[in-house]
Amino acid sequence: MKNIIGIGGAGSKIATKLSEESIVVNVSEVELSKVVAKEKIQAILRGGSGAYKGCRMDPVIGHEAYASVSRELEGRIRGSLVIAATGGGTGNGITKGIMDYLVKLPEKIRVEDKTLFALVLPYARLESAEFVENTSMFLNESVAPAIDSGNTGNIFMFTNRLKFEERIPEDHFNQMIVGSLKEFLAIPQKNAELKLLDGHIDQEDFDLFLSKPYFNHFTVFNYDAGQEFGRQLSEHTNTLLLPAEAPIEALFLMEVPVGGDQTSFYNLVEYFNRQGVKPIYSVAENPEIGAPRVTVSQLYSRKPAELVHDFNTVADQHAQTKVKKTITQYVQLEPLEVNMADEAKKVKTSDQDDIVALLKRIHKI
Repeated sequence: MKNIIGIGGAGSKIATKLSEESIVVNVSEVELSKVVAKEKIQAILRGGSGAYKGCRMDPVIGHEAYASVSRELEGRIRGSLVIAATGGGTGNGITKGIMDYLVKLPEKIRVEDKTLFALVLPYARLESAEFVENTSMFLNESVAPAIDSGNTGNIFMFTNRLKFEERIPEDHFNQMIVGSLKEFLAIPQKNAELKLLDGHIDQEDFDLFLSKPYFNHFTVFNYDAGQEFGRQLSEHTNTLLLPAEAPIEALFLMEVPVGGDQTSFYNLVEYFNRQGVKPIYSVAENPEIGAPRVTVSQLYSRKPAELVHDFNTVADQHAQTKVKKTITQYVQLEPLEVNMADEAKKVKTSDQDDIVALLKRIHKI
């Protein structure tokens, strides 16, 4: 992987934990000063103002700022991993600029030049309506076209759900995301360093898998050969990521202790074959573990429109709650009792009797 690029405050914090050689991008000078990175790129707002304020959760401002860094980023995103949160202004807006650029390219990008994305989505049930609305637009206007273009690589859809439900401090949660990514990205290195017992996943195989324009759900767990693999897989999903749909492609690394049963990998192959998928795999001996361990990745093509619907539903609920609060707090209406029969009789018209009859027919009096 050529570069790790963090966009915005949240993306930069994760990127710098993932690699000391990371590149971070932000509008805010203050946010840039909070991280240590190999390279810092400051995006400039229109007119050169607002460097200390940032984008104020407005993706439109972030997208406008993208123009000031577009050349620098477009030269660095090939074969790189871009990390950003979708709820705020900078991460959302600048990442939208990157995805728009990829969509508009006239040529198909080579396998080794595909850009990967790790996106951190807000937890719609508990986070602000602005974050939810920003994410809805981003999924619909940026992610969907980018995937359809075929010019992105894998997209990792992380979610803040676990952070809020378990009340995890932000720094610790970011480290959990980083540790999870490092575990998955280490597969080719383990294939190079450990004793291979069956199959093989080298860097070229891994890069080809990562170049596919699908969502990637990966997970790691200790494997019990005496239990059905599908059930274990469903019980050990990666709770940092959105749940996976039916896989289109799959990859797994099985690590077994010295003297362990290496043939249990056939259970995984048979499981994926029943799903209509022929997995890429390798089995390696790891003298540092005491039980079989598997790292499994599934690529799926769940349409962003479905995610948009989920976020829009919650956004509507937020909006309705705001309206109710506004009415309760600011609108004071005096009770008005109206006798429709009396009101009808006050009408000065030759058709007065007809009006009364009509009101009776429609059950108003």
